[in-house]
Amino acid sequence: MHGPIAVIGGAGRLGALVTARLAGAGERVRVVSRHPERGAPAPAEAEVRQADVRYADTLGPALRGAAAVVLSVEPGTADSGPDSPETTMYGGVRNVLAALADQPERPRLVLVSQIFVTRREHPMNAYGRLLDWRRRGEEAVRDSGFPYTVVRPGWLTDDGTPGAGVRLEQGDRGDGWVSRASVAEACVRALGSTAATGRTFEIYNEPGPAPADWEPLFHGLTPDRVLALMP
Repeated sequence: MHGPIAVIGGAGRLGALVTARLAGAGERVRVVSRHPERGAPAPAEAEVRQADVRYADTLGPALRGAAAVVLSVEPGTADSGPDSPETTMYGGVRNVLAALADQPERPRLVLVSQIFVTRREHPMNAYGRLLDWRRRGEEAVRDSGFPYTVVRPGWLTDDGTPGAGVRLEQGDRGDGWVSRASVAEACVRALGSTAATGRTFEIYNEPGPAPADWEPLFHGLTPDRVLALMP
């Protein structure tokens, strides 16, 4: 990629893994964080920019020239205000898209969402309509015209208890655990994969070895535009 890859939330628990994986692969990385000094230290070679998805005017300088963006932001859970899911998961996504609109080349986007976003009755939706606003954020990305991938992790863990194998699903009907390391790897692999473009998928771990090649997994996915036409 010609420009840096911006990781929004790159100092967080998942974002830091994405940042480290990209830097380790020799990519130019830009950590974009609300409080970069509070999170995981950025790799020495990474750029660091302070910005907040809730405030559109902070994003332009932080994202200028980015060839790709990974958006991994922790949601707020308040019913309203700056720490609500509406502001972070929906308004924040729209602010990022607006900041990228004037780029001479359209950056590649990977949005980290979550499972259950289509299950409005789930108890998690009681927290500021978290699931509804996550889903609205996904829809904004799909409607943006940018090349994108939406990754919906299962229940996140930092250990390898669920296994190192990876299972990708679509339709938001499943359940299960997944390590942050596997989600970070999915984000990085999706950035360089044509087969992952225009796809939304859930990701879980299962017993077995970690995949050496993710392309067969991505090739097994149905494009979102086709899924939308299915009954």
